Amino acid sequence: MSSPNSSLKPFNTLGMNVAADTIVLADTPEAITQAWQASQQTHKPFLLLGEGSNVLFLENFAGTVVVNRIKGVEITEKYESWHLHIGAGENWHQLVETTLRKGIPGLENLALIPGLVGSAPIQNIGAYGIELKDVCEYVDVLRLQNGQTERLYQDECQFSYRDSIFKHQYQQGYAIVAVGLKLHKQWQPVLTYGELTRLNPATVTAHEVFDAVCQMRKSKLPDPRVTGNVGSFFKNPLISAEHMDLLSDSWPDIPRYPQTNGEVKLAAGWLIDRCQLKGHRIGGAAVHRQQALVLINEENATPQDIVALAHYVRQRVGDKFGVWLEPEVRFVGAQGECNAVEVIS
Repeated sequence: MSSPNSSLKPFNTLGMNVAADTIVLADTPEAITQAWQASQQTHKPFLLLGEGSNVLFLENFAGTVVVNRIKGVEITEKYESWHLHIGAGENWHQLVETTLRKGIPGLENLALIPGLVGSAPIQNIGAYGIELKDVCEYVDVLRLQNGQTERLYQDECQFSYRDSIFKHQYQQGYAIVAVGLKLHKQWQPVLTYGELTRLNPATVTAHEVFDAVCQMRKSKLPDPRVTGNVGSFFKNPLISAEHMDLLSDSWPDIPRYPQTNGEVKLAAGWLIDRCQLKGHRIGGAAVHRQQALVLINEENATPQDIVALAHYVRQRVGDKFGVWLEPEVRFVGAQGECNAVEVIS
């Protein structure tokens, strides 16, 4: 199903009032392939979209936007684990709820992350100590040029912090159509972040972890159906141990998360908060008052308002801490995706 000269406002959670030449709602791989081939014949740009929960449209898109609506959840039980095959168009949070309802734990830390299942590998979504790579078995990718599907196993996806092969070699000319997850029956709760540290690992249930995660997210993050946002706007930065030592001298209470490679992850929200930027507004865009990591469309913000605010936040944090934040959000211009750091620098 396609519609010409269509508004993208319902298809991006920031609520940017932009349009595309054509919007196609695709519920099969064949529909995606056909839309891509048509765009090639007309030499127009092509963009595949899930729920638009991690996208900032900078302007009208001069081509075809395909909204992935491929559905289906298949669950296979084996001796030590459950194996899930999920259509890329399934809602991520609904998947988390479905697995718990069926007595399958393992995704509870990833509750209430906005977006569709097909978007999860691109970002290697993560929260509260778990990342997609920890549960991903494979990703099925459609090669748009010939309509063939290829399966990439976990170790081929090049997962790292908010990154994957799907942002690089498999970005252009490919579409994720399904994701395979493996959830072990020997469930171990991950209770390393926030309110989860107060739970008792010996007695806690997956439902209790799920409820705690939902409560934490709801208390900090605005509902995009009410206030336009894309959740965390910036990545949590990684810095060297030497840089960490310097910051610790001035900021002994700075939250830090040592990584296995010797680097240290910082909390971007804490850095922004220490610059006293909660509530700071440029045009119709503002820094959320409860969670500094979230930029919101407070009052009919334009893309230029969001970009100006992101630039200001990045500059203030960089000047104060010597740490330069990078957007977690994908920036999309008229012809396709842009380098977000360059846009806000």
